[in-house]
Amino acid sequence: MSGVIEGFLVLACVVVVGYVVGRAGVLGSSATEVLSRTAFFVASPALLFTTLAHADVTDVFSANLVVTAVTSTLACALYVPVGILRRRPPGETAIAAMGSGYVNAGNLGLPVAAYVFGDATVVAPVLLFQLAILTPVFTTVLDVVSARRDGSRPTLSRTITAPLRNPLAIASVSGLVVTATGVTLPEPVLAPVELLGALAVPAMLLAFGISLHGASRPGRDRESRLPLVAIVTVKTVVHPLMALGLGLVLGLEGVELLAVVVCAALPAAQNVFGYAVRFGHGVTLARDAVLVTTLLSLPVIFAAVALLL
Repeated sequence: MSGVIEGFLVLACVVVVGYVVGRAGVLGSSATEVLSRTAFFVASPALLFTTLAHADVTDVFSANLVVTAVTSTLACALYVPVGILRRRPPGETAIAAMGSGYVNAGNLGLPVAAYVFGDATVVAPVLLFQLAILTPVFTTVLDVVSARRDGSRPTLSRTITAPLRNPLAIASVSGLVVTATGVTLPEPVLAPVELLGALAVPAMLLAFGISLHGASRPGRDRESRLPLVAIVTVKTVVHPLMALGLGLVLGLEGVELLAVVVCAALPAAQNVFGYAVRFGHGVTLARDAVLVTTLLSLPVIFAAVALLL
């Protein structure tokens, strides 16, 4: 249990620093956007590349990956009808769908796995699926939606080749190629990439903390109240229950079953907020979803550990 609490405290400390920085105004009014764009174009691609380049494919492809792929995809898809019925903008719907199934597997999932299971590789299937599939897909969709919002109508060829211009998609494919071919990169080449990658999580957390200064309480806006409730319900209740059910169907038990449930119960990742800022869609909804799911995920994870361990 102490590992879960420690993981949340680490997150909270950096977010609080961001809030203080935002309150003091030392980084200026554009700090949130600058940090988010830095994370998106520079730090996150570097982190994606180094993470996937070091991944052990044999450990990743397992029943856990099946549970992750199916339940995360369903969790994201479950929000789409809400966005359509509420006639929300396509970009906001994409961000909200991502927030419903994209978990904080990196800066929260890793320490939780290390302390609860004694093995940080438990979250490897989640990281691989999110980094290699969900991130390129959602950022490509947001790229196309943003182009249309700005008045341009992308041609079919431009839409199809959108992933080729997406730094996250390029980094993901490059990392998978390296790990699949077994290529060992020279240290002078890898070291600066790892250094840039280390900036990704702090930058996103600081940007998130800065955005909290002067923000209204979550759900105060009537237009976003129902979408927020839908995201929080899917992320904190439906997603873990789906992981539990599918895990039982696949014959998982004990620690393996607990692992997929805990990973599904992790809150929406700060990446979702970072992408919302980068593309200018659903920024407030993304911020509120990350904040509320982070607060509610703690008791859910405690309950899962108490019942299944």
